[in-house]
Amino acid sequence: MSIKAFAARIFANHIAKRNKKWSSRPIETQEKVFKDLISQASLTVFGKDHQFGQIKTHKDFVKQVPIRDYEELRPYIDRVVAGEEDVLWPGKPIYLAKTSGTTSGAKYIPLTKASMPGHMKAARDAILAYIHETGNTAFVDGKMIFLQGNPGLKEQNGIKLGRLSGIVAHYVPSYLQKNRLPSWETNCIEDWEKKVDAIVEETRNENMTVISGIPSWVQMYFEKLIQVSGQKVGDLFKNFSLFIYGGVNYEPYRAKFEALIGRKVDSIELFPASEGFFAYQDKQEEKGMLLLLDSGIFYEFVEAEKFFDNNPPRLTLEDVQLGVNYVMIISTNAGLWGYNLGDTIQFTSLEPFRVIVSGRIKHFISAFGEHVIGKEVEEAMQQAISAHGFSITEFTVAPQTDPADLGLPYHEWLVEFETEPANLEAIEATLDQQMQEQNSYYFDLIKGKILRPLTIKTLKKDSFNLLMKSEGKLGGQNKVPRLSNDRKIAEKLYQLQP
Repeated sequence: MSIKAFAARIFANHIAKRNKKWSSRPIETQEKVFKDLISQASLTVFGKDHQFGQIKTHKDFVKQVPIRDYEELRPYIDRVVAGEEDVLWPGKPIYLAKTSGTTSGAKYIPLTKASMPGHMKAARDAILAYIHETGNTAFVDGKMIFLQGNPGLKEQNGIKLGRLSGIVAHYVPSYLQKNRLPSWETNCIEDWEKKVDAIVEETRNENMTVISGIPSWVQMYFEKLIQVSGQKVGDLFKNFSLFIYGGVNYEPYRAKFEALIGRKVDSIELFPASEGFFAYQDKQEEKGMLLLLDSGIFYEFVEAEKFFDNNPPRLTLEDVQLGVNYVMIISTNAGLWGYNLGDTIQFTSLEPFRVIVSGRIKHFISAFGEHVIGKEVEEAMQQAISAHGFSITEFTVAPQTDPADLGLPYHEWLVEFETEPANLEAIEATLDQQMQEQNSYYFDLIKGKILRPLTIKTLKKDSFNLLMKSEGKLGGQNKVPRLSNDRKIAEKLYQLQP
């Protein structure tokens, strides 16, 4: 065992003990975070506008601070972007993370001196939790690749601007720098396809042991590696043993990845965003990710089915239940207050608190009152893959409310298969059965003949890559919405078919 591996194991044990200390006292931990946030921001513009000096309890906070999304918080954020101090958090943020917004255009999320360490600590601790559980440290001496955005930063009004993944690149610890790929120059390539080609050339002859990124973009990297080398990824990188991912559910990709790699490798799921790093997988055999309660983020939860009601109940950890679909609301030491992140989660454990990401509150299908969410379509797809042995590149789901044949409406699954299967009708039947079992509203609509069973539209190879490229969202942290309540994405995909 190398010195680095030995030190990693000792540090992993230390972090595990520290995590157990706060995770075993979750309510007290969150109460302390809440009071610290209110106290530190009481003299900011936002704090004065919302009478933080009078807030003593969560009930007070609910009265003073409404739930807001980015657009609703934007008047304050615009002042931050303009360089004004003490608006949402004391002083100025050190960075503004630029993200793509569907309704807002570009979004600028503040990252402060207080919040930035949370991003780095969580990423580090996710790996250390894996080491603590498995004892596997061999990978620490190999090369690690993190598929990420351009690390180049601009400065505006005394604040640096860039993509979150690019900002994080500036914080890679010195002891990892010599192990980290791709090079700075390659990471700065804007064109994603050219960037992947350059990454392949830089890494194909290296001892790659850890690979990290959004599955759909890592898949493109793997396919290029195989095309260039003629070898499975696992044969090319004989010591590759750990895949780290976030942003989307890995399960629909797992069979395809194992085929590309040629064997199974361990994986760690992360739940990061520009707004904060919220959770990571701390156990290989436990479902869900450990919710990070001591990192300057106070969490509230609103039942998704009640979210669009007037004044829906805002719950804290004391009141949440297993298996319920919640919209996650955050208040953070970056100055986001009562902020609707847009993600929906479900708790898989309450001791400690573990979550899965179930979808997006804006990404659902309820054209007929069915309330279908991302988790349900992903689970159905995974069950169909297991039952029928096919693999996919990507898929999305949309309602068809006005069929050309004038028959009953239905859900259309637009699927890019790795190889188009011969038993498409059997796959459709399995998907539909799984959806009925998971979603009682969908079951009632099918049985009541309001909807007919779902259908699959097979797409030509590279349809989703062409879609993302046409919207300037190829690569990086961009993701295809898993489902939509309209046919905008479906129609764009149809236009790309021969």
